Amino acid sequence: MTNVIETARGSVAEPLAGGRLTIDLAALAENYRMLARLSAPAETAAVVKGDAYGIGIAHAVPALLAAGCRRFFVALPAEGAAVRRAAPDADIIVLNGLFDAETAAHYARERLIPVLNTQSDLALWEAHGWDGEVPRPCVIHVDTGMNRLGLTLERARVLAGENALTGALTPLLLMSHLACGDDAGHAMNRRQLEAFQAARALFPGVAASLANSAGIFLGEAYHFGLTRPGVALYGGAAVSGVANPMRPVVTAEARVVQVRRAAAGETVSYGAPRPLDRDTLIAVVAAGYADGYPRSASGAGVPLRDRVAAGAAGWIGGRTVPLLGRVTMDLTMFDVTDLGPDAVAVGDTIELFGPNMPIDAVAAAAGTIGYELLTGLGRRYHRRYTGEAG
Repeated sequence: MTNVIETARGSVAEPLAGGRLTIDLAALAENYRMLARLSAPAETAAVVKGDAYGIGIAHAVPALLAAGCRRFFVALPAEGAAVRRAAPDADIIVLNGLFDAETAAHYARERLIPVLNTQSDLALWEAHGWDGEVPRPCVIHVDTGMNRLGLTLERARVLAGENALTGALTPLLLMSHLACGDDAGHAMNRRQLEAFQAARALFPGVAASLANSAGIFLGEAYHFGLTRPGVALYGGAAVSGVANPMRPVVTAEARVVQVRRAAAGETVSYGAPRPLDRDTLIAVVAAGYADGYPRSASGAGVPLRDRVAAGAAGWIGGRTVPLLGRVTMDLTMFDVTDLGPDAVAVGDTIELFGPNMPIDAVAAAAGTIGYELLTGLGRRYHRRYTGEAG
């Protein structure tokens, strides 16, 4: 007998869960359509790696298909297979997973298109790539300054001159990745754009892609033939220091399991951090770092707080309430004193992030980014999907 009851959607049944994720697929689709409008006339793909940034490939991909998306990017071939089940006719491009000949056979079975990042990738795909409408379809990745993945510009120049190899492969796309696109004024953006333009000239007739979510907002010069947004699809802020125009997609809530009183001078949670400066009403909620709510969001008692005095906060009863003490594995405490003595009861829910607590603000309070909160969503939440196409 299993200890966890699963719903048809593969998440914990709500009566048994400490928290709830509400995932708005209509907002996801509208975010895609907005980014596609900003990218036009370039085509817009969707990055669905990390299980669609934590919201679930099986739900995200059909919503994006209904919004008009026909190309999907993933990180690994197993993710590509999951997308193929949801999108039988889509182009699925795998960013960093061409490992060996056996893996190449998986690409053939699932009709996945690899991104070739190294000389060994090139040789492996030449020897073991699959033939569809064209021989050994692929994407060539050229590094323009990020120093993460991709061929150097010099190696790309050699590749472009190797007639035998370039004839054996069919590059469908040339791509690179921006390192500082979220900072519109950063000089690195222009340097990378110029380097990518030089790389593009080596492969005439091949479509090109440079813009991630942030790159779309840098303007048409960065769009080329294909943009590939990721975090902005899911409601995250793509550009620092400006208002986020994207609709929130994920709302994370946690159930209140106890309301307790503590006197001024007492402490809350592990480590007995900063004493309370007043008599305090505490809401204890059933979510913690095992659910992806980071310990670094703690209001006191972790090293980050030496630099950032306040931790994260929640939303309940129409008010923002501060987090108290350290986030623990399964429980987090919030100060609800200002709501009044009877405003919060066991069974109420507190919003950890969502429309009232923007995910990027919560992430910043935890010393991280919204990407990490999304992709770290735990499996103990009940998941509720709204706005599904069809």
